[in-house]
Amino acid sequence: MYRLESRAFARGLPCLTACVLLAACEPVAETPAPEPVDLLVTDAHILTVDDAFSTASVMAVDDGRVVAVGDAALAERYAPERTLALGGATVMPGFDDSHSHVQSYARHHIPMAGIESIAAIQDAVRAKAEALGPGAWITGYGWSEDELAEGRRPLRDDLDAAAPDNPVILTRAGGHSAVANSMALDVAEVNESTPQPEGGVIERGDDGRLNGVIRERQDIVARFAPEASFEELAESLEANLRALLPFGITSVTHASERVERWPVWRQVYTASGPGLPRAHVQMHWEGTEAMAAFRETAHEGIDTTRLELGPIKIFADGGFTGPAAFTKAPYVGQGDYRGYLNMPEVALRALIDKVHRAGWQLGIHAIGDAAIEITARALADALDATPREDHRHYLNHFSMRPSDETMETMAAHGIAITQQPNFTYTLAGRYSDNLDGWRLEHNNPLRSPMDHGIFVALSSDILPIGPMVGLYAATTRKGMDGRVYGPEEAITMAEAITAYTHGGAWLSFEEGERGRLVPGQYADFIVLSADPTAVEPEAIMAIEVEQTWIAGERVWARDAE
Repeated sequence: MYRLESRAFARGLPCLTACVLLAACEPVAETPAPEPVDLLVTDAHILTVDDAFSTASVMAVDDGRVVAVGDAALAERYAPERTLALGGATVMPGFDDSHSHVQSYARHHIPMAGIESIAAIQDAVRAKAEALGPGAWITGYGWSEDELAEGRRPLRDDLDAAAPDNPVILTRAGGHSAVANSMALDVAEVNESTPQPEGGVIERGDDGRLNGVIRERQDIVARFAPEASFEELAESLEANLRALLPFGITSVTHASERVERWPVWRQVYTASGPGLPRAHVQMHWEGTEAMAAFRETAHEGIDTTRLELGPIKIFADGGFTGPAAFTKAPYVGQGDYRGYLNMPEVALRALIDKVHRAGWQLGIHAIGDAAIEITARALADALDATPREDHRHYLNHFSMRPSDETMETMAAHGIAITQQPNFTYTLAGRYSDNLDGWRLEHNNPLRSPMDHGIFVALSSDILPIGPMVGLYAATTRKGMDGRVYGPEEAITMAEAITAYTHGGAWLSFEEGERGRLVPGQYADFIVLSADPTAVEPEAIMAIEVEQTWIAGERVWARDAE
């Protein structure tokens, strides 16, 4: 369907023939010689994602950047080294996943995304136990009860049946809860007499016995699992970064990293070559002086167009998979339980003010409506006390709609959002279990913050959920259960695509470098199987990425797998 051709430049006519022709011809106006470029994309339907969301059919690329976009006549102006003829296929900027988790793991880790039953989880744990031998720790990430045939969470007894002689802890997708088996609980000395940890919950079954699930504070068990080696981490990180390319993700912000893990990122990006997504890395705060010293040397020897430090990450509250997000009203059927802040409000305010005054950008995890209102007010107060132009502080998630007053405060102070509309789809069951009425209908609001003048970017948070799920949920507001939640919060496809491309670039202060297919910006683009602006809503998630290009070089193609 698509054709990529290399073409040598014309060598000219033999001299004698040329002379005869010249002698026989009348003088004519001189035609400018075609301009040499590296790549010419032709016969395409190009969504440029400029301010007018205009389209084009031809794009010229040189030295990794877009030179020009236009109609078919534009092709005559260029002499390309390569031509990509697309037969009318849709091209758009690569996705910028502005809040995601690109993890790196040890050999004892099991990737669990896509597992569809507890029986399959048991099979994977059993196989890993056989491979590692008795006594070795087994960890995993990515299961979700919403995707399991049994319609429930895996519990302690399920894991005991699969690996009675290995400590096992498996973290739910989203990272806000985990399930451990008996041996892991024993190693950690967690039992029915253990007091509830601050900021978390150790669950019990109806019989009063621990069921293995720990919400938010699964570190009380997970900390006993051995750390991965540097080599394991680097190999895993590179593989997981490359796994973004089939989703059309050309830029990503990793949403949570410790300073001691930064050398792994440096190693991967200095040794891997150019075929990885551009990355920004959110860092955990370790004190004003320590972070200042770290920032001075962090970029030495690194191509910062490919890898760069991102904002400071702060967790204001928990998540919904527990649930632990801090809400204004109690959760459905849970008494007066409203979740909680991860630290006292006075400490949260002090930390936000300290990071802001140190000159860092802030990306703050805030999910519950109470947490959002407290965090937004704290950011506004920090900005009022120490004004700073173009700070681009933002909230990660913004899962529950706060008051209009809060959104007005955010808009007035330039506080932005990166939100995950895919959760409206994948977490429909969790929202329905824990929320009701107006607050259920307005989960993951998009139209209302946009209408209030808040800058909104889109992202996924949990991979490998592809951006098409986000585009679908942002424009349809439909959950996995088939129900439409608060259709008044839907946005248009053009708005969704812009927020998932230009939006992430803006949050990274790189809106002039990438996120649009316009002259001067990086030629980071994808080829799609269909035009998301033209298909019926139910066909959006079936759209596939056919090719992924970064800086004018193809880094992944479906037909090359």
